[in-house]
Amino acid sequence: MQIQLIRSATIRLNYAQKSFIIDPYLAAKFTRPSYTGKSPNPLVELPCTPLEAIAGIEMALISHLHSDHFDPAAHELLPKDLSIYCQPQDQATIESKGFHNVIPVTDTLTWQEISITRTACQHGSGAVLKDMGDASGFVLSAKNEPTIYWAGDTIWNEAVAGVIERTQPDIIITHSCGATWGDHVLIVMDAEQTLAVCRAAPNSTVIATHMEALDHATITREDLRRYADANGIGPERLLIPLDGEKITF
Repeated sequence: MQIQLIRSATIRLNYAQKSFIIDPYLAAKFTRPSYTGKSPNPLVELPCTPLEAIAGIEMALISHLHSDHFDPAAHELLPKDLSIYCQPQDQATIESKGFHNVIPVTDTLTWQEISITRTACQHGSGAVLKDMGDASGFVLSAKNEPTIYWAGDTIWNEAVAGVIERTQPDIIITHSCGATWGDHVLIVMDAEQTLAVCRAAPNSTVIATHMEALDHATITREDLRRYADANGIGPERLLIPLDGEKITF
């Protein structure tokens, strides 16, 4: 299998002889609004053209509908007959964009011999949770492939720990930019929480994504690597790919 980080949370997966995209955010640099007043988003260009990012994909997996996970460029460019898997509460909105093969994942289902299980996210804490709304992660498994736990837009919490304990994933994909909302409330993992994942899953490879693309992020790749190294988590345990980088297992 191969994981390619496109940019931010957008990933291409070649898995069980299938190719699909996760959370397509395809906007050009500085064409979307700021989240904090610091800068328009995204902060960087895609490492390829938008059409190259989606070429040959057979499915899209959408964690939630925030604008940095499924944006107007993706609405326009993705084929309207593409299979799109999402959390149930997002089905109608995605269909309203003209997509007519939208499948909600309530718990577990199978697509092309790949098992897809939806998991809970805690996209912040306190009053911010109402602003953030629902988000999901997903566990993917298939014969002769490593099990992947894509945690999604979540902070570290008991639900995430529970998924790790139950599924014993080979690979965990985290969103690790330390983005904040409101009065500096953390809405995805920061460096400390990403290392909590590593410690909870000593036999897993953790891949940190969703970095250096948005103006509400507080953690850079360099920050995360430095913190991990200082705490005994080396690059063989925690991968921090660059945009466009491909990782093969």
